[in-house]
Amino acid sequence: MADELTADELRTLLKLEPHPTCGFVRITYVSAQSIAPGGLPAPFADGRPMGSALYFMVTPNAPVRLHRIRNDQLYHYYLGAVLLRGDGSVERVTVGPDLRAGQRVQLFIPGNTFHTARLAGRRRWFLGASTEWPGVLPADVEIGKLDDLALEYPSAAADLRAIADSARALN
Repeated sequence: MADELTADELRTLLKLEPHPTCGFVRITYVSAQSIAPGGLPAPFADGRPMGSALYFMVTPNAPVRLHRIRNDQLYHYYLGAVLLRGDGSVERVTVGPDLRAGQRVQLFIPGNTFHTARLAGRRRWFLGASTEWPGVLPADVEIGKLDDLALEYPSAAADLRAIADSARALN
């Protein structure tokens, strides 16, 4: 049934709005409880909500931009990701329903991990979710600089450039 929905129908039904990093987004939860200033080490020392969650939808014209957040996060049912680990290693993961093919229905992304995503196969949209702890504030998000990351992660340089080229082709 969900595959019968169009991207526009999903955006309307879930009230998703354009977002600078993750296609279309709606924040679905921000904890009413907060961790007090000083309750966590830097960079969270100024306090944070205990957790947050959001829906996100990726389309060919609204991809996930290369970015990282300081916070740990868990992606749910996501298709096509490239993760850049802090030690210079690269992990390519497909998150989706085909467990026999090695896909995952959840993907843990440690805080400060640059990541991006693209649709797999012939898909026209992807709907996922992310939960984060502590909760994310705008100051926790950083857009990746392609040239700097290609130098830092040479084994991922070709993937990063391909993703950037496809994003430019959309504009």
